[in-house]
This record gives sequence, C-alpha cells and structure tokens, in this order.
Amino acid sequence: MNEWSAQARRPEGETGGGRRVNRVLVLNSGSSSVKYQLLSGDEQFAAETVRRSASGLVERIGEPGSPVPDHKAALEVVAARLDEAGLGLDSPELTAIGHRVVHGGTTFTRPTLITDEVVGRIEELIPLAPLHNPANLAGIEVVRRLRPGLPQVAVFDTAFHATIPEAAATYAIDREVAARLGVRRYGFHGTSHAYVSREAARLAGGPEANVIVLHLGNGASASAVSAGRCVETSMGMTPLEGLVMGTRSGDLDPAVIFHLGRAGGMSTDEIDALLNRRSGMLGLCGDNDMRAVTARADAGDPDAELALSVYCHRLRKYVGAYYAVLGKVDVIAFTGGVGENSAPVRERALAGLETLGIRLDPGRNARNERLVSADGSAVKVAVIRTDEEFEIARQTLAVVSRTNHG
Repeated sequence: MNEWSAQARRPEGETGGGRRVNRVLVLNSGSSSVKYQLLSGDEQFAAETVRRSASGLVERIGEPGSPVPDHKAALEVVAARLDEAGLGLDSPELTAIGHRVVHGGTTFTRPTLITDEVVGRIEELIPLAPLHNPANLAGIEVVRRLRPGLPQVAVFDTAFHATIPEAAATYAIDREVAARLGVRRYGFHGTSHAYVSREAARLAGGPEANVIVLHLGNGASASAVSAGRCVETSMGMTPLEGLVMGTRSGDLDPAVIFHLGRAGGMSTDEIDALLNRRSGMLGLCGDNDMRAVTARADAGDPDAELALSVYCHRLRKYVGAYYAVLGKVDVIAFTGGVGENSAPVRERALAGLETLGIRLDPGRNARNERLVSADGSAVKVAVIRTDEEFEIARQTLAVVSRTNHG
C-alpha cells in the first residue's frame, strides 16, 4: 500500500451573498498514520452545505523502509498535498484546525482550545490511552509549530459520554483505588455517537428523542442517548469492553484474565494482545471482515455461523438493556462499516424484539435504505452514515466562535 493517498481540489470562493467561508482542517493522528480532511462551509456550517475540499491518508509512519520516518514528516506530506491544490497549511483562509484526541479522562468533557497547559494535561492522560494519546499529541505539537497563530482545538472521543450518570460510570471496586488510578467508564467513538444520535433524532421529529446508537465497525460500541445527552455506553475505561468486535473480545468475566495467567502461563502483555488483537470475530472464526464471515456462514461454515451468532446475540442484549435504561426508544440507529452495510447483522440483532415495537422491513433492510423499519413500527430503525470529520469540524468551529465572542 502507498505511504500516502489523497484527493483534493481547489477551494471554492465565498458562498452566495459574500458570506465568509470557514475552512477547517481535521487531523486524526494515529500511531502509524495521519488522516486528514479539509471542510469548507459558511457561518452555520450546516451538514447539507459543507464541502470536502481535500482529504487523504499518510500511512506506515515510522515503519521499516517507509519514507515517512515520523509525524513531522507525515504532516509535511499533508502540507505538500494541500499546497498542490492551493489549500496549504499556511493559507490565510484556514479558519482553524481540529485534532481528534482519543482520551480526555474526566479532565476534558468538551472540545477545548489547545494551549500549552492543555497539551500538558493531555500528556498526563497518556496512561489511560498509551497507544493513542501520544500519537494525537505528536500531530498537535507539529502543527502548532507550523501554524502557531492559528486556533487549534482538541476534540475528545470520550467527551460525548461525559454526561452518563455516576451509577453508569462507576465500577464496583474499591473507591480509593478507582479514584487514584482513574478507573471508571469513559466510553469512546464519541464524535460518531454525537453525530449519529443527532441525525437519528431528526428522523424522530425533534431533539428530545431517545436514541440507541450502534456504531459497528472493526471496533464497535453502543450508546443510549436521551434528548441529546448520552446516559449509557458500552465501552468502558478502554475500548475493550462491550460489544464483540473485529479483534476485541468485548465483555468478559474478569477472572478469565487471572485464569489465563495462572493456568495458561501468559504474561500481562500476552493477555493484552490476545484480548485486543486475536479475539472477537477473528478469534472465533479466523476472519474479522464481516462480509467474509457472513458469506462463510451462508455457505454453512459452523465457525463463522457461531461467530455471527455470538456477535448478534451481544448486540441484541445491549439493545434490550438500553431500552430498559431509556424506558422508551424512538430510534435505533446503525452506523459504521458493518452497521451501514450488513443487512444480515441488522436482521439478526433485532430478531425477536417485535414485542418491544421493533419491526424491520425486509426489503428496505436488504437495500440498506436510510429507514429500514416497517411501516407502523413503534421504534424507527435507521441506517445513518457517520461523519466524524464533520462532527470534529463543527465542534472546532463552535469553540473558535465562543472564544472570539468571549
């Protein structure tokens, strides 16, 4: 695979009526990659009118033989690609840069303007996300040096879930130990859950709707959202808890870890690798691509059939639990690569829930339509394409606007 790929076009001018164009660069700096997208829109930055002016991916950062040795070099590639289309990092038309940061702990519960103090506090949270926050910080630090005067905003995966009540966030372990080490439920995929729950509420007729969001990709998470506020989510202190995922186990009896160490002689690092990288669908059937798993199950492969059954059983269990948490559900929204494209997963996950007012239309579901519930279903079932880059850009602009207006 190439070290970088990109799509870009020259920026459009002002919007009709001479209104100011806001241009926000969204950066997602991972441990070995940088994804970027440049979005342009007017003051309202409405999803319907926002344009994607450039997008791309820089990969294999720091890997043997890669021409991209570090994040500084990666972001220089990004800058060069943007320059080619007249969209460079030094452009005066650039309004702000939004950075995805995985873990904000309890320190950051909303998007935050980046300062030296904020960078220091994100560094303090590295023990909670040792694989992600350092890479996020690397992108922040490089771009701050390249554009020191430009507003830059950190948008945290965990922030949307900061509204869950203490009863949902608290694990039943020694309180002093938990407080000292930051052990609690944080939740992840927050920008996706924020965007999708808001879009789902629009389908239900207003922001007061109760929504269950199922973000199903290689990583998977569920959330219960009431009137725009998250009240429960499946991922916990780390992204390992909750639903069955591509390579992660999801929910597991904690004593299994002790058993793997004592009876299996596995080290902490080996157990970590097993549960995060060799479990989930991959561990159950040797495949973590849902398309391949579904095809194998259809062909009668028993391992794939079991994996699919386990995956959908866990989903159905969470839907039922979150129905109980919310008391009333207006919309169930499927998103992510699997959620948006796998009709069999949606069908299996919701099978048998008709008494809760949840009924699919088989034809709509097979066609991956936006609304796949049957006419007369008390609960709408929607397929909503997530847009995390837009959500990061929207939140970034909101912070900059508040800052500029005091």
